[in-house]
Amino acid sequence: MRDKFLDYLQYEKRYSPHTIVSYGRDLDDFIMFHLKTEASDNIVQADKKIIRNFIVDLNEKGVSKRTVNRKLSTLRSFYLFLLRLGEIDVSPLETINSLKFYAEKQIPVSQEEMETLHAKVFPEIENLLDECIVETLYQTGMRKSELCGLKFEDVDLYKNELKILGKGNKERYVPISEKLGGLLKSYLEIRKPKKEFENLFFVNRLGKKLTEKFVYIVVNKYLSIVTSKQKRSPHILRHSFATHVLDNGAEISKVKEILGHSSLASTQVYTNANIEQLKKVFNQAHPRAIKKEEL
Repeated sequence: MRDKFLDYLQYEKRYSPHTIVSYGRDLDDFIMFHLKTEASDNIVQADKKIIRNFIVDLNEKGVSKRTVNRKLSTLRSFYLFLLRLGEIDVSPLETINSLKFYAEKQIPVSQEEMETLHAKVFPEIENLLDECIVETLYQTGMRKSELCGLKFEDVDLYKNELKILGKGNKERYVPISEKLGGLLKSYLEIRKPKKEFENLFFVNRLGKKLTEKFVYIVVNKYLSIVTSKQKRSPHILRHSFATHVLDNGAEISKVKEILGHSSLASTQVYTNANIEQLKKVFNQAHPRAIKKEEL
């Protein structure tokens, strides 16, 4: 039933290969736990008690609450699938709640730090591929997986726009600046893909597809030069992009489209980073906050 569920995700839900692998890994973890505790790998008829014991086992192993919740989400989807097929009458996750936790605050890289990287670091290092990776992530807000899978035919340097294939195989168009367009044109002059990777825009120095690990290493390397902030990942560049364009007056609905979010609530997370700016505006402009001059 596991494989049937994953086929459903692939062919009917059209989830990305990365997402399907993640779902399969979560199911395998539960199957192994079920085999260890119940001496059976048949999880179709699992009950609430087994689910709760699985949560306890994960907690005792030090698994983060975020990861536990992701595994519970996978199991919910699996048992809803079984419900639709008529394999079960009630989902064992029906009364199981996700764990509550406070998400770690993401602190974006500042605009000044990114400008230092652009104006001082990259001109000295002269590594065109690395610069393209960092600047494309920062100027478009795309995910590292989307950058690695960016198709050559989906980069229009005449119109200065990219067609990005996001989560759930949803396509979106993202504009790019003339400066980034010029940078990508320069990259094309040194791009030498292997025949089997000609359809990809970005390839590594061996002409092969970029790996997400390689992209992470590149981003971490350069952000480490300009910032001491703890988070120095491709995702923090996505976070920084969203924060900076919102700071500069972009409409949140438009930022939602560019990021490929399915709901506005996902984009609103990035507005939290603007609280200090909002406080400053309040203190300077709101009549209740303006200090009256002494007579």
